[in-house]
Amino acid sequence: MHDLVFRNARICDGLGNPIREGELAVSGGRIAAIGEDVGPARETVDAEGLVLAPGIVDLHTHFDAQLTWDPYATPSVALGCTTVVIGNCGFTIAPCRPADRDLTLRNLTHVEGMSLEALRAGVNWEFESYPDYLAALERRGSVPNVASFVGHSSVRTYVLGPDAAKRAATKAEVAEMKRIVIEAVQAGAVGFATSTLEQHNGENGIPMPSRLADAHEMRELTGALGEAGRGVFMLTKGMTSTIPWLEEIAANSGRPVMIAAMFIDPNDPERVFREFGEIEAARSRGRELWGQVGCFPLGMEFTIHHPYPLEALMAWRPAIEAEGSEAYRRVLADPAFRAAVKAEARGKGGVPNRFSYHQFDHLTVKTVTRPDHADLVGRIAADLARAAGKDPFDWLLDFALDGELDALFDCKLFNTDEGRVRDLLVHPHAAVALSDAGAHLSFLCDAGFGLHLFGHWARDRGDLGLEQAVQSVTSRAADIYRIKDRGRLVPGAHADLILFDPNTVGRGPKRRMNDLPAGASRVDTPAVGLTGVWVNGVRVADEKGPIADCGRPGRLLRDFAD
Repeated sequence: MHDLVFRNARICDGLGNPIREGELAVSGGRIAAIGEDVGPARETVDAEGLVLAPGIVDLHTHFDAQLTWDPYATPSVALGCTTVVIGNCGFTIAPCRPADRDLTLRNLTHVEGMSLEALRAGVNWEFESYPDYLAALERRGSVPNVASFVGHSSVRTYVLGPDAAKRAATKAEVAEMKRIVIEAVQAGAVGFATSTLEQHNGENGIPMPSRLADAHEMRELTGALGEAGRGVFMLTKGMTSTIPWLEEIAANSGRPVMIAAMFIDPNDPERVFREFGEIEAARSRGRELWGQVGCFPLGMEFTIHHPYPLEALMAWRPAIEAEGSEAYRRVLADPAFRAAVKAEARGKGGVPNRFSYHQFDHLTVKTVTRPDHADLVGRIAADLARAAGKDPFDWLLDFALDGELDALFDCKLFNTDEGRVRDLLVHPHAAVALSDAGAHLSFLCDAGFGLHLFGHWARDRGDLGLEQAVQSVTSRAADIYRIKDRGRLVPGAHADLILFDPNTVGRGPKRRMNDLPAGASRVDTPAVGLTGVWVNGVRVADEKGPIADCGRPGRLLRDFAD
Protein backbone atom coordinates (compact mmCIF):
# COMPACT_ATOMS: atom_id res chain seq x y z
CA MET A 1 0.00 0.00 0.00
CA HIS A 2 1.30 3.42 -0.98
CA ASP A 3 1.64 6.34 1.42
CA LEU A 4 -0.13 8.77 -0.91
CA VAL A 5 -1.97 8.61 -4.23
CA PHE A 6 -3.14 11.46 -6.46
CA ARG A 7 -6.18 10.55 -8.55
CA ASN A 8 -7.86 12.42 -11.42
CA ALA A 9 -4.70 14.41 -12.11
CA ARG A 10 -3.37 15.94 -15.29
CA ILE A 11 0.25 14.88 -14.99
CA CYS A 12 2.94 17.23 -16.33
CA ASP A 13 6.17 15.29 -15.87
CA GLY A 14 8.64 18.20 -16.03
CA LEU A 15 10.49 16.58 -18.93
CA GLY A 16 8.54 18.35 -21.66
CA ASN A 17 6.30 15.41 -22.51
CA PRO A 18 2.59 16.05 -23.21
CA ILE A 19 0.34 16.33 -20.19
CA ARG A 20 -1.64 13.13 -19.62
CA GLU A 21 -4.44 12.13 -17.29
CA GLY A 22 -3.69 9.56 -14.64
CA GLU A 23 -2.70 8.70 -11.09
CA LEU A 24 0.57 9.10 -9.21
CA ALA A 25 1.63 7.16 -6.12
CA VAL A 26 4.16 8.14 -3.45
CA SER A 27 5.92 5.78 -1.06
CA GLY A 28 8.78 6.61 1.29
CA GLY A 29 9.05 10.15 -0.04
CA ARG A 30 9.59 9.02 -3.63
CA ILE A 31 7.35 8.53 -6.63
CA ALA A 32 6.40 4.86 -6.68
CA ALA A 33 4.18 4.58 -9.74
CA ILE A 34 2.39 6.57 -12.44
CA GLY A 35 -0.49 5.17 -14.46
CA GLU A 36 -4.22 4.69 -14.83
CA ASP A 37 -4.63 2.67 -11.62
CA VAL A 38 -1.66 2.72 -9.22
CA GLY A 39 -3.40 0.91 -6.36
CA PRO A 40 -4.53 1.75 -2.83
CA ALA A 41 -2.97 4.26 -0.44
CA ARG A 42 -3.19 5.42 3.15
CA GLU A 43 -4.02 8.91 1.90
CA THR A 44 -5.72 9.92 -1.33
CA VAL A 45 -5.83 13.36 -2.97
CA ASP A 46 -8.49 13.97 -5.60
CA ALA A 47 -6.75 16.35 -8.01
CA GLU A 48 -10.09 17.17 -9.64
CA GLY A 49 -8.49 17.58 -13.06
CA LEU A 50 -5.83 20.04 -11.92
CA VAL A 51 -2.22 19.86 -13.14
CA LEU A 52 0.20 17.85 -11.01
CA ALA A 53 3.80 18.87 -11.74
CA PRO A 54 7.25 18.75 -10.13
CA GLY A 55 7.97 21.43 -7.54
CA ILE A 56 9.80 24.50 -8.81
CA VAL A 57 13.60 24.57 -8.44
CA ASP A 58 14.72 28.13 -7.70
CA LEU A 59 18.36 28.51 -8.73
CA HIS A 60 18.85 32.07 -7.48
CA THR A 61 17.98 32.81 -3.85
CA HIS A 62 19.61 34.51 -0.88
CA PHE A 63 18.11 32.60 2.05
CA ASP A 64 21.53 31.97 3.66
CA ALA A 65 20.73 34.08 6.72
CA GLN A 66 16.95 33.63 6.78
CA LEU A 67 17.11 29.83 6.94
CA THR A 68 18.78 30.09 10.37
CA TRP A 69 15.49 31.41 11.77
CA ASP A 70 12.84 30.57 9.14
CA PRO A 71 12.67 26.93 8.02
CA TYR A 72 9.97 27.76 5.43
CA ALA A 73 12.21 30.04 3.33
CA THR A 74 9.26 32.43 3.29
CA PRO A 75 7.61 33.06 0.86
CA SER A 76 9.08 30.57 -1.62
CA VAL A 77 7.42 27.37 -0.40
CA ALA A 78 3.98 28.98 -0.56
CA LEU A 79 4.77 29.95 -4.17
CA GLY A 80 5.52 26.40 -5.30
CA CYS A 81 9.28 26.22 -4.76
CA THR A 82 10.35 22.88 -3.33
CA THR A 83 14.12 23.32 -3.81
CA VAL A 84 16.04 26.56 -3.27
CA VAL A 85 19.68 27.27 -4.11
CA ILE A 86 21.34 29.73 -1.72
CA GLY A 87 24.70 31.53 -1.70
CA ASN A 88 24.29 33.20 -5.09
CA CYS A 89 26.68 36.01 -6.07
CA GLY A 90 29.01 34.76 -3.32
CA PHE A 91 27.12 36.68 -0.61
CA THR A 92 27.00 34.07 2.13
CA ILE A 93 27.36 34.05 5.91
CA ALA A 94 29.91 31.21 6.08
CA PRO A 95 32.74 30.83 6.60
CA CYS A 96 32.71 33.69 9.08
CA ARG A 97 34.86 34.41 12.12
CA PRO A 98 33.00 35.79 15.16
CA ALA A 99 34.82 39.11 14.81
CA ASP A 100 33.47 39.52 11.25
CA ARG A 101 29.82 38.69 11.92
CA ASP A 102 28.49 42.23 12.21
CA LEU A 103 30.45 43.42 9.16
CA THR A 104 29.01 40.51 7.17
CA LEU A 105 25.48 41.50 8.17
CA ARG A 106 26.07 45.19 7.45
CA ASN A 107 27.35 44.32 3.99
CA LEU A 108 24.27 42.16 3.33
CA THR A 109 22.10 45.05 4.42
CA HIS A 110 23.58 47.19 1.68
CA VAL A 111 24.28 44.82 -1.18
CA GLU A 112 21.15 42.65 -0.83
CA GLY A 113 18.69 45.12 0.68
CA MET A 114 18.15 43.22 3.92
CA SER A 115 17.07 44.74 7.23
CA LEU A 116 20.04 45.03 9.59
CA GLU A 117 17.73 44.87 12.61
CA ALA A 118 16.12 41.69 11.29
CA LEU A 119 19.50 40.10 10.58
CA ARG A 120 20.93 40.98 13.98
CA ALA A 121 17.84 39.67 15.72
CA GLY A 122 17.38 36.59 13.58
CA VAL A 123 20.68 34.98 12.55
CA ASN A 124 21.66 32.05 14.73
CA TRP A 125 25.46 32.02 14.70
CA GLU A 126 26.11 28.38 15.59
CA PHE A 127 28.87 27.92 13.03
CA GLU A 128 32.15 29.35 11.79
CA SER A 129 33.43 27.20 8.93
CA TYR A 130 31.42 26.37 5.84
CA PRO A 131 31.07 22.66 6.77
CA ASP A 132 29.85 23.84 10.19
CA TYR A 133 27.22 25.98 8.45
CA LEU A 134 25.93 23.06 6.39
CA ALA A 135 25.81 20.92 9.51
CA ALA A 136 23.82 23.64 11.33
CA LEU A 137 21.32 23.85 8.48
CA GLU A 138 20.96 20.09 8.51
CA ARG A 139 20.39 20.01 12.28
CA ARG A 140 17.74 22.72 12.11
CA GLY A 141 15.99 21.22 9.12
CA SER A 142 13.97 23.06 6.52
CA VAL A 143 10.67 22.83 4.71
CA PRO A 144 12.13 23.06 1.17
CA ASN A 145 15.20 21.22 -0.04
CA VAL A 146 18.31 23.40 0.09
CA ALA A 147 21.47 23.45 -2.03
CA SER A 148 24.20 25.90 -1.09
CA PHE A 149 27.05 27.64 -2.88
CA VAL A 150 30.22 28.48 -1.02
CA GLY A 151 30.57 32.24 -1.42
CA HIS A 152 33.65 34.08 -2.62
CA SER A 153 33.19 37.23 -0.52
CA SER A 154 32.86 35.20 2.67
CA VAL A 155 35.87 33.04 1.86
CA ARG A 156 37.92 36.12 1.04
CA THR A 157 36.94 37.85 4.28
CA TYR A 158 37.74 34.72 6.26
CA VAL A 159 41.28 34.59 4.86
CA LEU A 160 42.18 38.27 4.36
CA GLY A 161 40.24 39.81 7.22
CA PRO A 162 39.93 43.64 6.97
CA ASP A 163 41.98 43.64 3.74
CA ALA A 164 39.42 41.55 1.86
CA ALA A 165 37.79 44.61 0.26
CA LYS A 166 41.05 46.54 -0.16
CA ARG A 167 43.64 44.58 -2.11
CA ALA A 168 44.63 41.60 -4.21
CA ALA A 169 45.45 38.41 -2.33
CA THR A 170 48.94 36.95 -2.06
CA LYS A 171 49.64 33.54 -3.54
CA ALA A 172 49.61 32.04 -0.06
CA GLU A 173 46.22 33.60 0.66
CA VAL A 174 44.86 32.34 -2.65
CA ALA A 175 46.10 28.85 -1.80
CA GLU A 176 44.27 29.01 1.55
CA MET A 177 41.08 30.21 -0.13
CA LYS A 178 41.35 27.39 -2.62
CA ARG A 179 41.71 24.89 0.22
CA ILE A 180 38.52 26.24 1.80
CA VAL A 181 36.61 26.02 -1.50
CA ILE A 182 37.69 22.41 -2.06
CA GLU A 183 36.74 21.58 1.54
CA ALA A 184 33.33 23.19 1.02
CA VAL A 185 32.62 21.30 -2.19
CA GLN A 186 33.67 18.04 -0.60
CA ALA A 187 31.35 18.82 2.33
CA GLY A 188 28.41 19.28 -0.02
CA ALA A 189 28.45 22.71 -1.65
CA VAL A 190 26.71 22.79 -5.02
CA GLY A 191 29.57 24.95 -6.30
CA PHE A 192 31.40 28.26 -5.95
CA ALA A 193 29.71 31.64 -6.46
CA THR A 194 31.10 35.13 -6.93
CA SER A 195 30.32 38.59 -8.24
CA THR A 196 32.27 41.12 -10.26
CA LEU A 197 29.26 43.43 -10.72
CA GLU A 198 30.17 47.07 -10.19
CA GLN A 199 27.05 47.94 -8.20
CA HIS A 200 27.67 45.14 -5.71
CA ASN A 201 28.96 47.29 -2.87
CA GLY A 202 28.89 46.75 0.85
CA GLU A 203 28.71 49.25 3.67
CA ASN A 204 29.68 52.83 2.76
CA GLY A 205 30.05 51.92 -0.90
CA ILE A 206 33.08 49.69 -0.33
CA PRO A 207 33.24 46.99 -3.02
CA MET A 208 32.19 43.53 -1.94
CA PRO A 209 35.39 41.50 -1.39
CA SER A 210 35.00 39.29 -4.46
CA ARG A 211 35.40 42.36 -6.67
CA LEU A 212 39.03 42.69 -5.52
CA ALA A 213 40.04 39.28 -6.88
CA ASP A 214 42.62 39.29 -9.67
CA ALA A 215 42.86 36.86 -12.59
CA HIS A 216 45.14 34.44 -10.68
CA GLU A 217 42.72 34.22 -7.77
CA MET A 218 39.71 33.65 -10.02
CA ARG A 219 41.47 30.98 -12.02
CA GLU A 220 42.61 29.14 -8.90
CA LEU A 221 39.30 29.25 -7.04
CA THR A 222 37.26 28.18 -10.04
CA GLY A 223 39.92 25.59 -10.78
CA ALA A 224 39.21 24.13 -7.35
CA LEU A 225 35.95 22.79 -8.79
CA GLY A 226 37.89 20.96 -11.46
CA GLU A 227 40.23 19.47 -8.87
CA ALA A 228 37.25 18.38 -6.77
CA GLY A 229 35.58 16.97 -9.89
CA ARG A 230 32.21 18.52 -9.09
CA GLY A 231 30.36 21.79 -8.67
CA VAL A 232 29.02 24.72 -10.70
CA PHE A 233 30.70 28.12 -10.97
CA MET A 234 28.09 30.86 -10.60
CA LEU A 235 29.01 34.46 -11.45
CA THR A 236 27.07 37.70 -11.36
CA LYS A 237 29.16 39.50 -13.91
CA GLY A 238 30.28 43.06 -14.31
CA MET A 239 31.54 44.79 -17.41
CA THR A 240 35.08 43.37 -17.13
CA SER A 241 33.90 39.75 -17.00
CA THR A 242 33.51 38.92 -20.67
CA ILE A 243 32.00 35.73 -22.07
CA PRO A 244 35.32 34.76 -23.74
CA TRP A 245 37.03 35.07 -20.34
CA LEU A 246 34.35 32.87 -18.79
CA GLU A 247 34.89 30.36 -21.56
CA GLU A 248 38.56 30.22 -20.49
CA ILE A 249 37.42 29.61 -16.91
CA ALA A 250 35.19 26.75 -18.11
CA ALA A 251 38.01 25.30 -20.19
CA ASN A 252 40.39 25.40 -17.23
CA SER A 253 38.00 23.85 -14.69
CA GLY A 254 35.93 21.60 -16.94
CA ARG A 255 32.86 22.61 -14.92
CA PRO A 256 29.58 24.36 -15.85
CA VAL A 257 29.47 28.15 -15.65
CA MET A 258 26.23 29.97 -14.77
CA ILE A 259 26.23 33.64 -15.78
CA ALA A 260 23.86 36.14 -14.17
CA ALA A 261 22.10 38.40 -14.73
CA MET A 262 20.99 38.43 -18.36
CA PHE A 263 18.40 41.21 -18.69
CA ILE A 264 17.00 43.25 -21.56
CA ASP A 265 18.67 46.56 -20.75
CA PRO A 266 16.73 49.46 -22.35
CA ASN A 267 19.97 51.41 -22.55
CA ASP A 268 21.53 48.69 -24.75
CA PRO A 269 18.83 46.12 -25.60
CA GLU A 270 21.02 44.08 -27.96
CA ARG A 271 23.87 43.54 -25.51
CA VAL A 272 22.33 40.45 -23.91
CA PHE A 273 21.80 38.85 -27.33
CA ARG A 274 25.39 39.56 -28.31
CA GLU A 275 26.46 37.79 -25.13
CA PHE A 276 24.18 34.83 -25.81
CA GLY A 277 25.80 34.61 -29.25
CA GLU A 278 29.17 34.31 -27.49
CA ILE A 279 27.71 31.66 -25.18
CA GLU A 280 26.55 29.68 -28.22
CA ALA A 281 30.03 29.90 -29.72
CA ALA A 282 31.61 28.71 -26.47
CA ARG A 283 29.21 25.77 -26.29
CA SER A 284 30.08 24.79 -29.84
CA ARG A 285 33.62 24.33 -28.52
CA GLY A 286 32.42 22.07 -25.70
CA ARG A 287 32.23 24.61 -22.85
CA GLU A 288 29.08 24.44 -20.73
CA LEU A 289 28.02 28.05 -20.26
CA TRP A 290 24.50 29.11 -19.26
CA GLY A 291 22.85 32.52 -19.13
CA GLN A 292 20.49 33.13 -16.23
CA VAL A 293 17.35 35.04 -17.25
CA GLY A 294 14.22 36.30 -15.52
CA CYS A 295 10.59 36.23 -16.57
CA PHE A 296 9.59 39.46 -14.80
CA PRO A 297 10.33 43.07 -15.51
CA LEU A 298 12.96 43.65 -12.82
CA GLY A 299 11.18 46.10 -10.59
CA MET A 300 11.97 47.56 -7.21
CA GLU A 301 10.43 49.82 -4.64
CA PHE A 302 12.95 52.28 -3.23
CA THR A 303 13.41 55.65 -1.59
CA ILE A 304 16.08 58.25 -2.28
CA HIS A 305 17.14 57.67 1.31
CA HIS A 306 18.15 54.16 0.19
CA PRO A 307 18.16 54.26 -3.64
CA TYR A 308 19.47 50.80 -4.52
CA PRO A 309 18.81 51.07 -8.30
CA LEU A 310 20.70 54.36 -8.58
CA GLU A 311 23.74 52.87 -6.91
CA ALA A 312 24.52 51.00 -10.12
CA LEU A 313 25.73 54.34 -11.46
CA MET A 314 29.45 54.81 -10.83
CA ALA A 315 28.81 58.56 -10.52
CA TRP A 316 26.51 57.86 -7.57
CA ARG A 317 29.46 56.77 -5.40
CA PRO A 318 29.80 60.13 -3.55
CA ALA A 319 26.21 59.71 -2.39
CA ILE A 320 26.83 56.12 -1.27
CA GLU A 321 29.81 57.25 0.77
CA ALA A 322 27.76 60.04 2.39
CA GLU A 323 24.61 58.01 2.99
CA GLY A 324 23.33 58.30 6.54
CA SER A 325 25.19 61.54 7.25
CA GLU A 326 24.39 65.24 6.99
CA ALA A 327 26.61 65.41 3.92
CA TYR A 328 24.14 63.24 1.97
CA ARG A 329 21.79 66.14 1.27
CA ARG A 330 24.71 68.33 0.17
CA VAL A 331 25.87 65.68 -2.28
CA LEU A 332 22.38 65.32 -3.79
CA ALA A 333 22.18 69.09 -4.27
CA ASP A 334 25.68 69.46 -5.75
CA PRO A 335 25.47 70.53 -9.45
CA ALA A 336 28.74 68.73 -10.25
CA PHE A 337 27.42 65.47 -8.76
CA ARG A 338 24.20 65.81 -10.75
CA ALA A 339 26.06 66.58 -13.96
CA ALA A 340 28.18 63.43 -13.57
CA VAL A 341 25.11 61.27 -12.89
CA LYS A 342 23.30 62.67 -15.92
CA ALA A 343 26.29 62.17 -18.20
CA GLU A 344 26.66 58.52 -17.16
CA ALA A 345 22.93 57.85 -17.47
CA ARG A 346 22.96 59.20 -21.04
CA GLY A 347 25.97 57.14 -22.12
CA LYS A 348 25.77 53.82 -23.95
CA GLY A 349 28.95 52.31 -22.53
CA GLY A 350 30.00 51.67 -18.95
CA VAL A 351 28.28 49.48 -16.42
CA PRO A 352 25.57 47.24 -17.92
CA ASN A 353 22.12 47.05 -16.37
CA ARG A 354 22.35 50.45 -14.76
CA PHE A 355 19.72 53.10 -14.18
CA SER A 356 19.33 55.38 -17.23
CA TYR A 357 16.92 57.96 -18.57
CA HIS A 358 14.76 55.14 -20.00
CA GLN A 359 13.69 54.14 -16.50
CA PHE A 360 11.93 57.45 -15.74
CA ASP A 361 9.06 56.36 -17.99
CA HIS A 362 8.57 53.38 -15.65
CA LEU A 363 9.18 55.22 -12.35
CA THR A 364 5.98 55.77 -10.34
CA VAL A 365 5.45 57.72 -7.14
CA LYS A 366 3.94 55.19 -4.73
CA THR A 367 3.81 57.03 -1.39
CA VAL A 368 4.75 60.52 -0.21
CA THR A 369 5.69 62.03 3.13
CA ARG A 370 4.17 65.48 2.76
CA PRO A 371 0.35 65.68 2.68
CA ASP A 372 0.44 68.48 0.12
CA HIS A 373 2.14 66.07 -2.32
CA ALA A 374 -0.66 63.49 -2.08
CA ASP A 375 -1.86 64.30 -5.60
CA LEU A 376 1.46 63.02 -6.99
CA VAL A 377 0.86 59.43 -5.87
CA GLY A 378 0.47 57.21 -8.93
CA ARG A 379 2.11 59.72 -11.25
CA ILE A 380 5.03 58.89 -13.57
CA ALA A 381 8.31 60.67 -12.82
CA ALA A 382 9.02 61.45 -16.48
CA ASP A 383 5.64 63.22 -16.77
CA LEU A 384 6.20 65.18 -13.57
CA ALA A 385 9.64 66.28 -14.74
CA ARG A 386 8.28 67.46 -18.09
CA ALA A 387 5.49 69.38 -16.36
CA ALA A 388 8.06 71.08 -14.12
CA GLY A 389 10.38 71.84 -17.07
CA LYS A 390 13.23 69.95 -15.42
CA ASP A 391 15.67 67.20 -16.27
CA PRO A 392 14.24 64.01 -14.69
CA PHE A 393 17.22 63.62 -12.36
CA ASP A 394 16.89 67.22 -11.20
CA TRP A 395 13.18 66.72 -10.59
CA LEU A 396 13.79 63.49 -8.66
CA LEU A 397 16.52 64.90 -6.43
CA ASP A 398 14.76 68.23 -5.88
CA PHE A 399 11.62 66.33 -4.90
CA ALA A 400 13.59 64.20 -2.45
CA LEU A 401 15.28 67.20 -0.89
CA ASP A 402 11.92 68.92 -0.55
CA GLY A 403 10.93 66.74 2.40
CA GLU A 404 10.58 63.52 0.37
CA LEU A 405 13.75 61.50 1.01
CA ASP A 406 11.48 58.73 2.28
CA ALA A 407 8.88 58.96 -0.50
CA LEU A 408 8.48 55.50 -2.01
CA PHE A 409 8.99 54.94 -5.74
CA ASP A 410 8.18 51.86 -7.78
CA CYS A 411 10.32 51.34 -10.86
CA LYS A 412 10.46 48.75 -13.62
CA LEU A 413 14.14 48.71 -14.46
CA PHE A 414 14.80 45.97 -17.02
CA ASN A 415 12.94 43.33 -19.06
CA THR A 416 10.18 45.78 -19.92
CA ASP A 417 10.07 44.76 -23.62
CA GLU A 418 8.20 41.47 -23.41
CA GLY A 419 8.77 40.62 -27.05
CA ARG A 420 12.52 40.48 -26.44
CA VAL A 421 12.14 38.83 -23.03
CA ARG A 422 10.31 36.02 -24.81
CA ASP A 423 13.42 35.47 -26.95
CA LEU A 424 15.44 34.99 -23.76
CA LEU A 425 12.97 32.62 -22.15
CA VAL A 426 12.98 30.21 -25.07
CA HIS A 427 16.75 30.36 -25.69
CA PRO A 428 18.26 26.85 -25.51
CA HIS A 429 21.11 28.02 -23.27
CA ALA A 430 19.04 30.11 -20.86
CA ALA A 431 18.14 29.15 -17.29
CA VAL A 432 14.98 30.80 -15.97
CA ALA A 433 15.60 32.03 -12.43
CA LEU A 434 16.66 35.41 -10.95
CA SER A 435 13.98 35.48 -8.27
CA ASP A 436 16.46 36.91 -5.73
CA ALA A 437 14.17 35.40 -3.08
CA GLY A 438 15.36 36.25 0.41
CA ALA A 439 16.99 39.50 -0.74
CA HIS A 440 15.71 43.03 -1.37
CA LEU A 441 12.77 42.15 0.84
CA SER A 442 11.70 45.75 1.29
CA PHE A 443 11.91 46.39 -2.47
CA LEU A 444 10.48 43.40 -4.34
CA CYS A 445 9.13 39.86 -4.22
CA ASP A 446 9.81 37.79 -7.34
CA ALA A 447 9.76 34.42 -5.57
CA GLY A 448 6.62 33.54 -7.58
CA PHE A 449 8.52 33.52 -10.87
CA GLY A 450 7.50 29.97 -11.71
CA LEU A 451 3.79 30.61 -11.24
CA HIS A 452 4.13 33.79 -13.33
CA LEU A 453 5.86 31.78 -16.06
CA PHE A 454 2.98 29.26 -16.14
CA GLY A 455 0.24 31.89 -16.06
CA HIS A 456 1.51 34.94 -17.93
CA TRP A 457 3.93 33.47 -20.45
CA ALA A 458 2.35 30.05 -21.11
CA ARG A 459 -1.39 30.66 -20.64
CA ASP A 460 -1.91 34.37 -21.35
CA ARG A 461 0.73 35.08 -23.99
CA GLY A 462 1.24 31.57 -25.37
CA ASP A 463 4.99 32.10 -25.86
CA LEU A 464 5.69 28.72 -24.27
CA GLY A 465 3.60 25.61 -23.94
CA LEU A 466 2.79 24.76 -20.33
CA GLU A 467 4.91 21.61 -20.60
CA GLN A 468 7.88 23.69 -21.78
CA ALA A 469 7.37 26.28 -19.05
CA VAL A 470 7.23 23.63 -16.34
CA GLN A 471 10.32 21.88 -17.71
CA SER A 472 12.35 25.11 -17.68
CA VAL A 473 11.96 25.58 -13.91
CA THR A 474 12.00 21.93 -12.85
CA SER A 475 14.06 19.22 -14.57
CA ARG A 476 16.14 21.65 -16.62
CA ALA A 477 17.09 23.70 -13.57
CA ALA A 478 17.86 20.57 -11.54
CA ASP A 479 19.96 19.06 -14.32
CA ILE A 480 22.07 22.20 -14.84
CA TYR A 481 23.11 22.06 -11.17
CA ARG A 482 23.37 18.25 -11.17
CA ILE A 483 20.63 17.89 -8.56
CA LYS A 484 19.74 14.21 -8.56
CA ASP A 485 16.24 12.76 -8.99
CA ARG A 486 14.36 16.05 -8.62
CA GLY A 487 12.38 18.24 -10.97
CA ARG A 488 10.64 15.33 -12.71
CA LEU A 489 7.69 13.01 -12.19
CA VAL A 490 9.09 9.57 -12.89
CA PRO A 491 9.19 6.46 -10.70
CA GLY A 492 12.08 6.70 -8.26
CA ALA A 493 12.29 10.49 -8.24
CA HIS A 494 11.80 12.40 -5.01
CA ALA A 495 8.16 13.36 -4.50
CA ASP A 496 8.47 17.15 -4.77
CA LEU A 497 5.11 18.15 -6.26
CA ILE A 498 2.80 21.05 -6.92
CA LEU A 499 -0.91 20.96 -7.81
CA PHE A 500 -2.32 23.97 -9.64
CA ASP A 501 -5.14 25.23 -11.82
CA PRO A 502 -3.66 26.22 -15.21
CA ASN A 503 -6.64 28.52 -15.85
CA THR A 504 -5.86 30.78 -12.89
CA VAL A 505 -2.26 30.10 -11.85
CA GLY A 506 -0.10 33.15 -11.23
CA ARG A 507 0.88 35.47 -8.42
CA GLY A 508 -1.34 37.97 -6.66
CA PRO A 509 -0.86 41.71 -6.09
CA LYS A 510 1.97 43.00 -3.94
CA ARG A 511 1.29 43.45 -0.25
CA ARG A 512 3.47 44.44 2.69
CA MET A 513 4.02 42.08 5.61
CA ASN A 514 5.64 42.77 8.99
CA ASP A 515 6.71 39.27 9.94
CA LEU A 516 10.53 39.47 9.90
CA PRO A 517 12.57 39.47 13.11
CA ALA A 518 12.45 42.80 14.99
CA GLY A 519 9.18 43.55 13.18
CA ALA A 520 10.89 44.44 9.91
CA SER A 521 8.67 44.54 6.83
CA ARG A 522 8.87 42.80 3.49
CA VAL A 523 7.03 42.80 0.17
CA ASP A 524 4.97 39.68 -0.53
CA THR A 525 2.99 38.36 -3.49
CA PRO A 526 0.59 35.50 -2.70
CA ALA A 527 0.11 32.49 -4.93
CA VAL A 528 -2.97 32.28 -7.16
CA GLY A 529 -4.37 28.96 -8.39
CA LEU A 530 -1.91 26.86 -6.39
CA THR A 531 -3.76 24.31 -4.26
CA GLY A 532 -0.94 22.17 -2.88
CA VAL A 533 2.81 21.81 -2.44
CA TRP A 534 4.55 18.59 -1.32
CA VAL A 535 8.22 18.18 -0.40
CA ASN A 536 9.52 14.61 -0.28
CA GLY A 537 5.93 13.43 -0.15
CA VAL A 538 4.86 15.70 2.73
CA ARG A 539 2.26 18.39 2.13
CA VAL A 540 3.75 21.75 3.15
CA ALA A 541 1.25 24.21 1.64
CA ASP A 542 -2.37 24.28 0.51
CA GLU A 543 -4.60 26.88 -1.13
CA LYS A 544 -4.38 29.01 2.04
CA GLY A 545 -0.57 29.03 2.18
CA PRO A 546 2.06 27.25 4.31
CA ILE A 547 0.89 24.48 6.64
CA ALA A 548 2.04 25.27 10.18
CA ASP A 549 2.49 21.70 11.43
CA CYS A 550 4.04 20.14 8.33
CA GLY A 551 7.38 19.46 10.03
CA ARG A 552 10.64 19.99 8.16
CA PRO A 553 10.61 17.48 5.32
CA GLY A 554 13.22 19.26 3.17
CA ARG A 555 16.70 17.88 2.72
CA LEU A 556 20.05 19.60 2.70
CA LEU A 557 21.36 18.53 -0.70
CA ARG A 558 25.01 17.48 -0.57
CA ASP A 559 25.31 14.72 -3.17
CA PHE A 560 25.27 15.93 -6.77
CA ALA A 561 25.81 14.15 -10.08
CA ASP A 562 29.34 14.00 -11.54
